[in-house]
Amino acid sequence: FTSNLENGENEDVSSEGVFVITASAAGLLMQIGSLPYHVTKHAAVSVADWLAVHHHDDGVRVHCICPQAVQTNMLTSSTAPGGGSAGFDGILSPRDVAVETIQAIGRGQFLVLPHPKVKKYFERKASDYDRWLNGMRRVHRHFFSPTKL
Repeated sequence: FTSNLENGENEDVSSEGVFVITASAAGLLMQIGSLPYHVTKHAAVSVADWLAVHHHDDGVRVHCICPQAVQTNMLTSSTAPGGGSAGFDGILSPRDVAVETIQAIGRGQFLVLPHPKVKKYFERKASDYDRWLNGMRRVHRHFFSPTKL
């Protein structure tokens, strides 16, 4: 799909559509304790950003879902109780995330933030990065202090 658009070969694709990327709040903020998850979710948000800019005029509407904890097999197989740091603001059902995604698509909203506090955290990160890093260090210490290992 994207290679056709990049090469100017639009005849094989619809003139418009919706592309939804499931990332994570970790793609906007941070994933405590997992560098690979942290980096890949930031990459997913970056791909969504790029697609939203480069293919908007082609009629492609891009949306990026960035939830915190969602009740899935990934969460239930985690060793962190209560969803770990992602579960601080509650664990949503997949249905709740789907409903919010459909509503965000209807509003034409790029970021889909099923956990409302993620927007506030993201704004705080942007407005005072050093303070945000200090807060994340406190969260890290909470989950990975030597007494908890």
